[in-house]
Amino acid sequence: MTTQPPHSALRVLVVAEHASRRYGGEAALPMHYYEYLRRRGVAAWLLTHERVKLEFEGNAHADQVLYVEERWSHRVLWWLSQRLPSRIETLTTGYLSRLSTQINQRRQIRQLVKSLAIDVVHQPMPVSPKEPSLLYGLGAPVVIGPLNGGMDFPPAFKSTDSVFGRSLLRGLRWLSHGLNVLAPGKLKAALILVANERTRLALPAGHAPRVEYMVENGVDLQLWQPREPAQEAVAAGPTRYVFMGRLVDVKRVDLLLEAFAQASREQPMSLLVIGDGPLLPELKQQAAALGILAPDGESATGVHFAGWMTQLDAARRLKMQDCLVLPSIRECGGAVVLEAMAASLPVIAVDWGGPADYLDPSCGILIAPQNAQFLTQEMAKALVTLARDPVLRHQLGAQGRMKVEREFDWEKKIDAILSAYARAAGRDGQLDPAALSDTAHPAANQP
Repeated sequence: MTTQPPHSALRVLVVAEHASRRYGGEAALPMHYYEYLRRRGVAAWLLTHERVKLEFEGNAHADQVLYVEERWSHRVLWWLSQRLPSRIETLTTGYLSRLSTQINQRRQIRQLVKSLAIDVVHQPMPVSPKEPSLLYGLGAPVVIGPLNGGMDFPPAFKSTDSVFGRSLLRGLRWLSHGLNVLAPGKLKAALILVANERTRLALPAGHAPRVEYMVENGVDLQLWQPREPAQEAVAAGPTRYVFMGRLVDVKRVDLLLEAFAQASREQPMSLLVIGDGPLLPELKQQAAALGILAPDGESATGVHFAGWMTQLDAARRLKMQDCLVLPSIRECGGAVVLEAMAASLPVIAVDWGGPADYLDPSCGILIAPQNAQFLTQEMAKALVTLARDPVLRHQLGAQGRMKVEREFDWEKKIDAILSAYARAAGRDGQLDPAALSDTAHPAANQP
């Protein structure tokens, strides 16, 4: 590669299967990196699959988004994936689809590294520490992560996964060492970022020696803002609880409905469920059977299913609630926890995985996943406790907002990732993250 002056800007290519807020979860991470880098004036490009192309229409930064074309193999794998449980789909057809995309991306990346004089290639997803990567030998150093995984279901909930699913996972974890030799992206990366020690221990044997810690999720504090005084939890009326997330089995919204049914007999409260997924009809039927389903339209009490929302709409609705509840039993990240904290809402969550990394007694209530009955009972107690104590809700919410500002602001995360890029490119100490704006470059040809 061409040697650049010490203080010239880094040129970055972010590569991902999906870059999408609509897909949610880890798919939102590459979009965040790309958009924040562009806002900083960094010369950044994004290479992703064309299935998310419509989402970038009208986006101010769409001009430097490039796409991998849809292939017949992707369509076949997608068709098969719709007929599999989500966990098995992720481990089988989902992985094959991501592998197929990376095979197609490799050729494009090599060309882009040359034509755009790319300094660093960043692969922020998939966040699984064991999943092999084909992004190596690209002509530029590769940064992978932050990764976040290496976790199982709590012991009492192992049956959530089918026997076949558990066997498949064990087999794939065993095979992952060999697969990472065949697809050695994690063995050859310039830098691997991990969210926690659990994830570091789950990396494949022989992984790249340079491993650093960085939180996986962040919060856009311009979008997720604290409530106005008039919206504070001290306002009169039934306590307003909210769940945000995909309606799949691991989220255990069924237990939340049971807990809500118990708690609402003691204190007036409502529950807003924001999200969509395969369990939506079943959960509506459960709420109706429990006698807690609100009538058409929102109600001051009962459960209202609002469906999927854009991030902007979700942020607006979140500010109108009093507390977030996330009963998920297998949540490696849990960005919704941070979003609720940013909105100055206290959080009730399971003491397992990502939420346990974010929450502490100063800003929320964590419940040990001893078993389904215990989790339901303790969640009901927490709902009643916070419903009866608006001052406590206010205190927990205020502390959560301060913690997010201190530790999880996306602006600070971008500072950290820019420094990581510089280290990976061998230019550590030469670059000031605050001054990494694009500069004229002799090889800066548009594709």
